[in-house]
Amino acid sequence: MAAKPRFRKDAVAGPDRKHPVDEKLPPLKMFTSGLQHVAAMYAGVVAPPMIVGPAVGLSAKETAFLMGASLFTAGIATLLQTLGFWRIGARLPFVNGVSFAGVTPMVAIGKDRGHDGIAVIFGAIIVASVLGFVIAPYFGKLVRFFPPVVTGTVITLIGVSLLPVAFNWSQGGNATADDYGSMTNITMAAATLLIVLALRKLLRGFLQQIAILLGLVIGTLIAIPVGITDFGAIKEAELVGFPTPFHFGAPQFEIAAIISMCIVMLVCMTESTADMLALGKIVGRPADERTIEGGLRADTLGSAISPLFNGFMCSAFAQNIGLVAMTKVRSRFVVAAGGGILVVLGLVPVAASVIALVPLPVLGGAGIVLFGSVAASGIQTLATAALEKGENALIVAAAVGIGLIPIAAPRFYHSFPKDLLVVLDSGISTGCVVAILLNLAFNHLGRRPEGMEEETRSGEHVVPAAAGAGVH
Repeated sequence: MAAKPRFRKDAVAGPDRKHPVDEKLPPLKMFTSGLQHVAAMYAGVVAPPMIVGPAVGLSAKETAFLMGASLFTAGIATLLQTLGFWRIGARLPFVNGVSFAGVTPMVAIGKDRGHDGIAVIFGAIIVASVLGFVIAPYFGKLVRFFPPVVTGTVITLIGVSLLPVAFNWSQGGNATADDYGSMTNITMAAATLLIVLALRKLLRGFLQQIAILLGLVIGTLIAIPVGITDFGAIKEAELVGFPTPFHFGAPQFEIAAIISMCIVMLVCMTESTADMLALGKIVGRPADERTIEGGLRADTLGSAISPLFNGFMCSAFAQNIGLVAMTKVRSRFVVAAGGGILVVLGLVPVAASVIALVPLPVLGGAGIVLFGSVAASGIQTLATAALEKGENALIVAAAVGIGLIPIAAPRFYHSFPKDLLVVLDSGISTGCVVAILLNLAFNHLGRRPEGMEEETRSGEHVVPAAAGAGVH
């Protein structure tokens, strides 16, 4: 008897046509589109080492080494996600990089301990990542508890939670600087935003798809005579530099640090699950249980390898989901090209410093569009969530309200234990947990309201006919 096909065919991915996710674009288009992904995520990758390095007592040169290592390991993790092997990798245009969720606990673990502090951080990340890899299959089974009412809420929160990052970049990125929030910085951010919008309106075809990259280039060129482009990074950068394994010494293992990073890992896996569901809808290949399991394995394997090359815990980068939504370029090989570029940037500090030329206000202006696109995708998902039925509207109201607390009132949880703040200070995580629990309470436990069966039935919202053929 003939084997049953793994995925159903549709008009997007017919028998004689690859799904857009699996298409290989021409080399130039592949490179420029991949570079656009790198430009969108670069600041997010280098920011955590920029914070953690000085906090643990590293010199400026050692902190720069951490930044290069973070780029290198982000590239490896991204290649694991996009290309994959065995049952590892989501095989979606899914970008990975250093997770912001770990910054606060890493600073607490390594503060003023120098190389020993970094070694303890790396040891805790390795243990947490291995445990995460082991439990990844069980996280994949949670997909049935992510109907549109949950995924739409979480995707919206992802976009809204990222917008303050864009606003901070637009002001200059450093709240202690004299020019933070200056008219010059905000005007440059506004100019970049207008340039991106104009390019999206006026251009067509491929040029329209790389409007973000073009906007960043034009914004950076304008910023040179304005005086906010810093060329210092290029002058000080070395031509070649490999992230020597265990540059700061062998990893050290402390129970308190391991527990703290295990909590961070759970937060990262929760956010990555939500991000995969969001990306799956955007590219027309909804993430099923197998996809999420593979994606989480790539996350955790990438995080386990990362400390070997002096990098931190890796997780999904939601801003690149917004880029996929905006450009409509769905090929995972484009993002794999971006992963390759990240690896090169990690090996060639001079090349990395060229990307660093983009001033944060310019990046912030483009970020408003990127992150807003994520929120818009969430709203589109909520439009399919049957909010008029049962208590779905109440689920969204409570989850969004609680998820916005860290944004609207950053010190709301200031008296809570520090370990809890890893979760509570992430609106994405708290909103996700609230949405899941309320969906369970209202739509799974007891008798379902009339007409809700289609909304809550296991799996039907995650593997529709639009799924592509044979990615696993």
